Amino acid sequence: MPFRTRTAVSGAILATAAVLLWPAAAAARPAAAPGAPPGWSAAPAPADGAAPSDRDRPYFYLAGAPGTVMNDRLSVRNPGGRAVTVRLRGSGGWLAFAAKEVTVPPRTRATVPFTVTVPPDAAPGDHSAALIATAGGTAERDAVPVHLRVTGPVLAALTVENVSVRGRGGAAVIRYTLVNRGNTVLTPRLAVRADGLFGPVLRRAARTLPDRLAPGQSADLTETWAGPPELDAVKVRLTVTADGGAHGSATASYTALPWGVVAGPALLLAGAGGLVVVRRRRRAKGAGDGQGVEPVRSGDGAARPPEGEAAGPAAELANAGSGARA
Repeated sequence: MPFRTRTAVSGAILATAAVLLWPAAAAARPAAAPGAPPGWSAAPAPADGAAPSDRDRPYFYLAGAPGTVMNDRLSVRNPGGRAVTVRLRGSGGWLAFAAKEVTVPPRTRATVPFTVTVPPDAAPGDHSAALIATAGGTAERDAVPVHLRVTGPVLAALTVENVSVRGRGGAAVIRYTLVNRGNTVLTPRLAVRADGLFGPVLRRAARTLPDRLAPGQSADLTETWAGPPELDAVKVRLTVTADGGAHGSATASYTALPWGVVAGPALLLAGAGGLVVVRRRRRAKGAGDGQGVEPVRSGDGAARPPEGEAAGPAAELANAGSGARA
């Protein structure tokens, strides 16, 4: 996205760089801190042409439809005793200054026009950038945020994805990803619940998360669950909401089993398996001892079956023949 907020790096930089959308939500420009640029500063030029002050706009707020070209002015003030040359640029491709550099005489100010050109295919919703002024040949910088709202149908869409639960010592960690799939900046709210085999085990009411999500932005987050059940099969559900009707939810399963519960059956199975193997080996050995037994022969040479076994048909015929000869 061509519009992104740049962080201010000098004492005169606005503390409102992280504030989006509505001018009423912005804080006033802070006083210069130690190490700030020597006197010069940048600010939105007042509409009436007067010198800017802390009561003026702390940042630029512009609104227009796709394809619109909007104009405004940046004021660079130099209360010092010598001239200051300042280079100007925008952090996004939609911004363009009438001049890339301006020299401000001592104890005066210069007003530089700039334009914001909204592409025809720009998505409706909120966009942010910054106007950056840098003193020539130094690292002294000042920045003024620019908040732009592209008019049109606004879509608030939020999803929660990649939910997982892992145990860690006496606690569990719930990991998840939030994705802003709409075209407006969202401040998510998260609710957590978990249900085991015998009922609820965790209830956390919806609370506002500290992170704001720009359109298309995602964030990997975690929740710590202290004291989860030690023996249960749990389903964890995360539900996220945001202004504009954004809503999403996802679940993950978590099975808690103490080591004794897992190790006990495993040891019993291993012991039972070893007993079966021993019995099979003993049976195989007994069967092998009965192999190769020769039939018992009588004094006349006739073969007789071993003691305890019945004579087969062949033996009966042989005995009959020997009796006939006698």
